[in-house]
Order: sequence, then structure tokens, then C-alpha cells
Amino acid sequence: MRRTLTTALVATAAVAAACTSPAVAAGDPVRAVDSATAALAALGARPDGSSTTGESYTVSRTVTELDGRTHLRLRRTVHGLPVRGGDVVVHLDRAHRATGIDGPAAVAPAVITPQVSVVAAASSARSAFRGTVATVDAPALVVDATEGGRLAWETVVRGWAPDGQTPSRLHVLADAATGAVYATEDEVRTVLGTGRTIYAGPVRIDTTPSVTAYQMIDPSHGGNRTCDMRNATSGPCLLFVDADNLWGNYSTTDRASAAADAHFASAKTYDYFKFIHNRSGRTGAGTGITSRVHYGNNYVNAFYDGAQLTFGDGIGNIRPLTSIDILAHELGHGYTDALVSLVYSGESGGIDEASSDIWGAMVEFYAAAPGDPGDYLIGEEADVLGAGEPFGNLFDPSLDGSSHSCWSLSTPGAEPHVSAGVGKHFFFNLAEGTGATAYGYSPLCGDVAGVVGIGRAKAEKIWYRALNVYALPSTKYVNTASPGTTMRAYTLAAAADLYGSCSIEHKTVQAAWTAVNVAGITVCGGP
Repeated sequence: MRRTLTTALVATAAVAAACTSPAVAAGDPVRAVDSATAALAALGARPDGSSTTGESYTVSRTVTELDGRTHLRLRRTVHGLPVRGGDVVVHLDRAHRATGIDGPAAVAPAVITPQVSVVAAASSARSAFRGTVATVDAPALVVDATEGGRLAWETVVRGWAPDGQTPSRLHVLADAATGAVYATEDEVRTVLGTGRTIYAGPVRIDTTPSVTAYQMIDPSHGGNRTCDMRNATSGPCLLFVDADNLWGNYSTTDRASAAADAHFASAKTYDYFKFIHNRSGRTGAGTGITSRVHYGNNYVNAFYDGAQLTFGDGIGNIRPLTSIDILAHELGHGYTDALVSLVYSGESGGIDEASSDIWGAMVEFYAAAPGDPGDYLIGEEADVLGAGEPFGNLFDPSLDGSSHSCWSLSTPGAEPHVSAGVGKHFFFNLAEGTGATAYGYSPLCGDVAGVVGIGRAKAEKIWYRALNVYALPSTKYVNTASPGTTMRAYTLAAAADLYGSCSIEHKTVQAAWTAVNVAGITVCGGP
């Protein structure tokens, strides 16, 4: 939940001390952490970051503004156990005085001794897996903040999805008192799926010369690599090599054509986040990624597994899923995960998927490829449905037959690809407006006012900042019990930070959420 100085901090001596400490130079991490732990003391934690309930905190990431304000993201443990979805973000002003805290309240369970054995937990996890099991990791005890501090066994089951080609690393959560499996989350996130490239047209790509040839290793973008799985699902991936540095022939008759699409798209995704959002690679350390193309046989999918990207060749192995928007969607999961580890279920999982489609569209605009101009369609080039249609869009996501364009009471329980539609529709309204636009017709959800968009450049900055500075792992679209912890609240805060309170941009964020039936906190007298 959202806590401010006036509601939770000012009344405590610990935070009062932090607020009266002398100003320090911006970027002083030691003083920032000292101020953050003092702020946490107001919530029952001692200045060393621990508490009488066994909670402790460690800094996982720090965001420092140009004006000296600092935002510290803290990981939480309880009696040494990791806390799922329990991140806390402490906001400090330029003098390192605490101005607010975001995160769930105390999550210490009443009992930390499991009633279910580790053997039983492993067995339950194996039974919950759908597909072919390869290995079952040893279950580990965790405290689940998304469930109010439930003590749980978390077991990672590794194997293959029912299609026999998609790898799976399924995290299974089982109640430590009853053994009942109550949640699952797969690390491998997929989307149905897209030099002389197949889709982007004639483009320039960065390669590395060897003694006798060129290798598809990109020295300008963190060492991005592109390799050929030769339509297998395991075994070595062969790096693409070419004698004359000309890759592909615009068709699938040359295996390098799809590779050039992927290599180009991965570079443009890298550049987009670096030059638009000042983030160098997924982790911020400038590291690139490997793209594996020609994976599986007639494999109509693409996925990011936390370490690399993988792309099938589609039905008949003639429509590789290597288009810009599909690759940027998959790689976008890596960037989003690095900003905030959204729990991949319900609305938080939907926000994760929405973010990837937003990044897919924004990278496509940024790339400005001659054969694939920017739009708000997803996967139209790969034609994965075989009907000449995209498998998704941002202006009216419900056109795919399953996604939610408007929030409803069924959205919280929907699968992430379905609930993602609400976030995608909001973003389109924010950027382009409602009604008839140059990119598609965006309907209103109910009897509400239309929205005039503020443009992509501002909308993408707001969404990124909301994830980077404010969002928590369990963030939802709607939370009536804690409306200050929603994506609506966080994008409003981001817009106020970037463009000013009650600015046109600030008001438009509010109107765009209202237009997709997402209610919550209101500002500036708006809906």
C-alpha cells in the first residue's frame, strides 16, 4: 500500500530523525540507505533493517533523479525466508528525507514451521505440471506477500510444455500447512506467434569479422548473437557465419533471412531502451542477448526464457516469428523483469504482458524499418493465424476474441495474455486518443468522455517510469482496498513527476484509465 509522511511517517520519531538530518550530496548511497532504513523503522523495523517480526531488507536497486531525489527498491526476507511479491520502494527527496513508502505491510506469518513435508511438496508440484517433466528442484520455503504472508513451498519443475517443443520452468506454490497448490508461474514466457530480411526489408546490421568470414555477433549492442537451431529443440545453436557480409535473400529459402530479421530487431530494441529510457541492456550493464532462430518443427511460437530469445518458423516452417514487434515483445519481458519482477498471474501478469506489447509497438515505431513501418498491431507480418490478420492490437484488444479491452470483474481472474488488453488499451488511448485514429478505432468503455492523446513520446516515458520507480510485483489495475498501489496510481505519479501535477499529461493519464473502466484515485478534479 502507499504510505506518505503525513499518514505514516511523520508521527514517528525514527522518521522524524531522518527528516531532520543534514542534507547530503545527491547520489550518496550510504546516506540514502541510512535514510531508507530509518523510514522503515516507522513501520516497526529497526534501523538495521530488521524487525521484531523477523523481517529484514536489502537494497536491490537504486534510481537517482537528476535533481537528487532517490528511489530505493528493497527485497524483503522474514526469518531468513524470501518474500514473494514483497518488495518495498522507499522514496527520498534530494536531502535524503523519506517522502513515502510503497509496498505491502508486514507479511510475517504466524507460524514458520511447515506442516507439509518437502517430499510431499515436490510430489504436488510434479502433479501440477502439464507436459513432460525433466527435473524437479528441491522445494524451498517462502513467504507469499501476494497471499497476505502465507507460508508456502515453492518448487521449480523443469520440462517441456504439452506441445513437446516449448521449454518450461514452472514455479509451483503450495500451502505449507495444507499442501494445496494455489499458484503457478512459468519463467518461460511465450507469445503465439513473428539483412535482406523477410519482414524489415533491406537493413543494416552489425556483425563481427573473423579471419575468413563474418559472424552474426553485434559488437555495438552488447554482443547480441544470432544462431541457428536447425529446427531442433535441443543441442547446439550454430552461430550464423557468412563470407561476404550479405545475409539472406528476403525469403525463407535462405536461413539467414530470418536471422537478419532477429539480429536487426534485437539491435533496435537495445537502442530503443538505451536512447529513449537510458537503460543499457536488460540489466543496465550493457549486456546483449542471444537469439535462437529456426527452433522446432512447424513451431508457431516465440519465447524468452530469462537468458535468451527463441523463435519458431511458424506453420509449414515458412513464416518465422522474427518480426520486430514479436522480438521486442519477448525481449521486453527481460527489460520489464529487470525493473520490477511482476508476479505472472492475474492482473500483475497482465501488466507484464501489456508492457511487452507496448514495447513491441514502440520499438517498431523506433526502428522505422522500410519493410515494417510502425503501427499498433502485433504479429501481423508472421500471420500466425493463417488468415492474414495480426494476433493482437492495442487500440481494441478484444478484436482477437479473448482479450479484455475494458476492465470488468472478470479481469482479475483472467489469464495474463487476456487481462493484458486493459493495459494495452489504456496506453493506446494515452498516446493516440479514443475514437477514430490514424492507427485504428479505439472504443470507449461506458458513458465516459473521449480522450485526446498526448503522443507516443510522452506515453512511453510515463509507462516506463511507473514500472521503474513505483510498480510492485503484485501491482493491479484495480485495488479497492488500496487504490494507491495500482497501475493507475503509479502512472499518475509518473506523469506528475515528468510533466507536473495537474498538467495536460497528468489529466490525460487519468482520463485514459477511466476510458477503459479502470477506477481508482482521482486528481485535479477529474474522473
